[in-house]
Formats: sequence, structure tokens, C-alpha cells
Amino acid sequence: MSISFYMDVHVDKAITVGLRQRGVDCLTAQGDGTRRSSDSDILDRATSLGRVVFTYDKDFLSEAVHRQRSGIPFMGVAYGAGFDVNIGQCISDLELIAQCEDPPDWQDRVCDLPL
Repeated sequence: MSISFYMDVHVDKAITVGLRQRGVDCLTAQGDGTRRSSDSDILDRATSLGRVVFTYDKDFLSEAVHRQRSGIPFMGVAYGAGFDVNIGQCISDLELIAQCEDPPDWQDRVCDLPL
């Protein structure tokens, strides 16, 4: 089993394209019609679909930590930590996660990129 991603609206389209070219399953917030949804709603949607959220938005980290502390389950968040990660590195790291991790391992987990 592999990880599928839910790409937040802030994610550069080149990352999604690059991952799809490598066979990684990605759904964008825009493609799912949640472009204007709250971070909480997007995290709920991704969780219901069994997808890990990838984002550059620090607000997702706050929401994830809130859920961890409150015992509210979520599928997981991979966070591209600002200037520390470029497009190529994001693609490589997310592809590695998709190929090597299992969805249960990402339950309630937050991971910063680069790995």
C-alpha cells in the first residue's frame, strides 16, 4: 500500500505535475472543489479520503498540533518548510514517502520536508 497526497492550494503546480509523472497519486484542493475551504475542513476531507495533506501553510501545523493534543484523528500532514526545500527536493521526498510508507504510519503524524 502506498501514500496518496492531498495538495493544499498553496502548493506549486510543478510539484503536483512532477509527482504525477512519477506515478504518485495526488489530488489537489482545486481539483476537489475545496479551494476556499478552511484548513480544518481540508484536513477532514483529506482524512476521509485517506490522503496525507502536503502544504506550505503553517496554519496546517497549528491545526494538526491542536488535533494531536485533543485526540482528534487525522491522516497526516507533510509540511514543506519554507525556503529550506525546493521543488525538486519536494518531489523527491514526497515520492519517497509515497513509495516507502504505509497509510497507517501517517495517522496523526506531522513531517517536515526536507527529510
